[in-house]
This record gives sequence, structure tokens and C-alpha cells, in this order.
Amino acid sequence: MVPDQSLPDALPAEPLGTVKVWLSEAIRRGDQPNPNAMVLATCDTQGHPSARIVLCKEIDAVSGTLRFVSNYQSRKGRELSANPHAALVMHWDHLYVQVRVEGIVLKASAAESDIYFASRPRDSQLGSHASAQSQPVASRAALRAQLDAVITRYPRNTVVPRPNHWGGYVFWANAVELWVEGAARLHDRARWTRDLSLSVTGTPQAGHWSATRLQP
Repeated sequence: MVPDQSLPDALPAEPLGTVKVWLSEAIRRGDQPNPNAMVLATCDTQGHPSARIVLCKEIDAVSGTLRFVSNYQSRKGRELSANPHAALVMHWDHLYVQVRVEGIVLKASAAESDIYFASRPRDSQLGSHASAQSQPVASRAALRAQLDAVITRYPRNTVVPRPNHWGGYVFWANAVELWVEGAARLHDRARWTRDLSLSVTGTPQAGHWSATRLQP
């Protein structure tokens, strides 16, 4: 049975604070192994879409941003480099809620990426060096040989540096839609939008959020 729940009658001034609450509750409940999973959709320069799961590392309600990490040379990395416009979906069916986000994706600073990389398990650090993500490989044995070469290069008790092709991304939202499942399919939907542009130096400049309730 769908619980009797909805967004507040007076919609919050910004949407990502609510998303942080939902994510925290999904983590607390532990009903799925990766509650921070989100679908990231990108497009190439011809407008052909592709989508995959990435993990949300941080939500900043003040700036209206979400963060994830990836290989910059992967398919999504190449597509974001050519076309930074993207979309995200987060869905927690056991909480009966969904989040849709649209916006612009930019690389995080090298310093920020270094800090996060240093916090990763050593095996993950080594794997980041070993895999040329999205590129063909002859066999699993060949992939394992690439990893063995990295292990030899960085023996135990040595620091594994962040590879230049790996790092963080900052997803700057200019539209966020929150969806709460309702009885009789009278779902509760609301959409927040704001102006978002890049300065001549590439720095994001965001306006104030405006909220609108939508019919299901």
C-alpha cells in the first residue's frame, strides 16, 4: 500500500535539501546496496544519448550541486567534455520517491579530486590506473595483466597518485523535479528551476530557485 505522503503545501525554497533528507533515509534503512546510485544521461555532439549508473558522492543544497567521480577518458567523460549538458535520475522505490535533475557538468578542481582519490581503498586506486575505461580489451587476462603492471609500479606501502585521467565532476543543477508516489496515482510532483550560466572564465553563475507544483 502506498503511504499517505506528499511534499509540503508551501514548497521549499530550494529542492536539494529534500533530496539530501531522502538520501540519508535511504542510507539509514539499508534496503538497497547502493542507495546513492543515480542514472547519468549524456549526449554526444550528434545528440545521441547514453546512460549509466554513477554514485553520488555529495549533495550541496546551498550551491545546488551534486558530485560524482569518473574516468575523464571514458565515454561519459568524452561526451561531457564535448557537451556538458546532462541529466540525472535518483529513484528509491521503497521510499516511494524519485528525483530528476538537469544541468551542466564541470570537472572538479584537481585539489578536490586528489583529496577524494586519497580516501579510496587501495584496490580502487590501483584499478583507476589499470583500466582505460570504455576502450576495447583483448581478454580478461589482458586486463588482469594491466593491473599486475600497476601493482608492480606501486608496491605495497607506497602512495598511489591520482592518475590525470581520473577525477571528480560537479553537476550544477538548473532544474530539479521531485516526485512522491500517491494513492490512486495522484502523485505529488514539483519542479524547481533557476537561471544558470557560465562566466567568461567558466565559473557557474546561478540565480534563485523558482518552484511550481505539477499535475501527475
